[in-house]
Amino acid sequence: MYKDTAKELLTFIQKSPSCFHAVDSMKAMLKEAGYEELRECENWKLEKGGKYFTTRNGSSLIAFQIGNTLDDYHYQVTSSHSDSPTFKVKEVAELKGKGGYLQLNTEGYGGMLCATWMDRPLSLAGRVLVKEGNSFVSKLLSFDKDLVLIPNVAIHMNREVNSGMKYNNQVDMLPLFSAGECGEGDYYALIAEALGTSKENIFGTDLYLYNRMAPSIWGAKEEFISSPKLDDLQCAFTSLKAMINSKNDHAVNVFACFDNEEVGSGTKQGACSTFLFDVLQRINDNLGFAKEDYYRAVAKSFMVSCDNAHAVHPNHPEKTDAENCTYMNKGIVIKYSANQKYTTDAISSAVFSGICEKAGVPVQHFANRSDAAGGSTLGNLSSQKVSMHTVDIGLAQLAMHSSYETAGIKDSQYMIDALTCFYDTNLHITDSECIEVQD
Repeated sequence: MYKDTAKELLTFIQKSPSCFHAVDSMKAMLKEAGYEELRECENWKLEKGGKYFTTRNGSSLIAFQIGNTLDDYHYQVTSSHSDSPTFKVKEVAELKGKGGYLQLNTEGYGGMLCATWMDRPLSLAGRVLVKEGNSFVSKLLSFDKDLVLIPNVAIHMNREVNSGMKYNNQVDMLPLFSAGECGEGDYYALIAEALGTSKENIFGTDLYLYNRMAPSIWGAKEEFISSPKLDDLQCAFTSLKAMINSKNDHAVNVFACFDNEEVGSGTKQGACSTFLFDVLQRINDNLGFAKEDYYRAVAKSFMVSCDNAHAVHPNHPEKTDAENCTYMNKGIVIKYSANQKYTTDAISSAVFSGICEKAGVPVQHFANRSDAAGGSTLGNLSSQKVSMHTVDIGLAQLAMHSSYETAGIKDSQYMIDALTCFYDTNLHITDSECIEVQD
């Protein structure tokens, strides 16, 4: 069971070399499960018992299923993100070098472990805006070939490299495109050929590097999975599977996957945007509920913010808290922060721990060392627009923000089981005084 789930996850990630492809993969899963696509710019006609999804910018997606009775109307939400740290190709992309070298001019997207991008096959994926008549049409593009590489400097030319290296993105991290066979304009010619158009018809690009190393299940006992983009496509995939597998007649189950988490979420398609608020309010209005009903529903709602967590590093256990630390293959990680980088509090922790107990899924607890700053994630950001009880959870992994990350083979199934139970369970919330977990 664990291995089959891991294989399905890794296949999903291979089909998702950019945030745009990830959302496209999610759309395919939802359509296969009978969900109807809605466009934000069109009228919505929703029905009780219906299953729907909508996208924003092609890189964020919200799906929802509406209960048949709604006698205790509220929302049960999971949130995750579609983006990962990488390098974006600038619009004027070609850089000429000595001896006929041609490099691609890139800039960093998010905070990545730079060294993990070097000396390995890379390619490009994203979207291209193509002019067709009077329209500019967005087209997905992924080069299924080893296209570029970022070469290291030989140790003979940098004897101190193993004593520490500070990478300069404008100098050290530029990918090599050609050693002389390609010339000016060939980069856009390659894009145009792949899309069956001419260079003159290309009016915009959002193209990113992606690691071509194939995902792997490994270890003497096959305990581990390694892949690009485990943060956060592992959570996006498992939470979407959970919603597809679930049913709750008393609530509106919602799956939200936002873009731009790695750069602060402050975009029209990020967790700080109005996307979730807009969708939830349109559901309320379309079902004939009043504005007062919406406020009451949100007050009774619950969000599970799903973004991966740090496993104890085998070489550096001192990097994590002595007791509030987590391990691969040990189950769901509930994340805490006194400074509210994570939104978990006693209420949301208790509720989700109870859900996991009901699902038979093990739970771990994570907090950063008190002398170290940690990252933040989606829960506290989305609460700025839609405020509800929220717990921050994840799955333990190593090498977060590497181009190739590692996690445990069991944990994806644990997450599916826990979140399926969350979606299936009707949470009856009375302010902050009592949350009843109903079947």
